Amino acid sequence: MDLTTTTRLLARVGMTGALALALIGGAGAQAQSAATIATSAAPSLGTFLTDQTGRTLYIYTRDEVGISHCYDSCAAAWPPLISDSDPRRPEAIAAGLGTASRTDGSTQVTYNGMPLYYWAKDQTPGETTGQNVGDVWFVVNP
Repeated sequence: MDLTTTTRLLARVGMTGALALALIGGAGAQAQSAATIATSAAPSLGTFLTDQTGRTLYIYTRDEVGISHCYDSCAAAWPPLISDSDPRRPEAIAAGLGTASRTDGSTQVTYNGMPLYYWAKDQTPGETTGQNVGDVWFVVNP
C-alpha cells in the first residue's frame, strides 16, 4: 500500500471508530453537560420520561438500583443517558432523578435509582419502539 492509500484507510477507520464509539455510548457519546428530563404521553403508555428533545427514555429490568449492566453491544443498541452534572427536571419528577457512576467513569442519569437509556431504533422524538423489547426494556412512567 502506498502512503496515500494508507492515509485514506486510516482516515476511514478513524471515522468508523468514532461512529462506533458514538453508537456504543462511550463516555462522551451521549454526554450532555446537564441532561434535562421532561415527559411525554401516549394513549397506550400514559406519561413517560423523555429528554429535552422529546426522545423517549427506557429502563432495563436486568439493571440494579444504581448499577448498569448494559455495556458494549448492549450500549450500542441502548445508549445510556450520560450527563456531566445533576439532571435538570420538572418539580413533579425531581425526587426520583439522580445519577450513578458507570464502570467507564461516566455518569448515567437514573430514575428511582434505575439507569436511563435511549433505544437506538427510535428515530424521532416521541417514538416508543423500544417498549417491551425482549420483555426487559420499558418506558419510564413517573
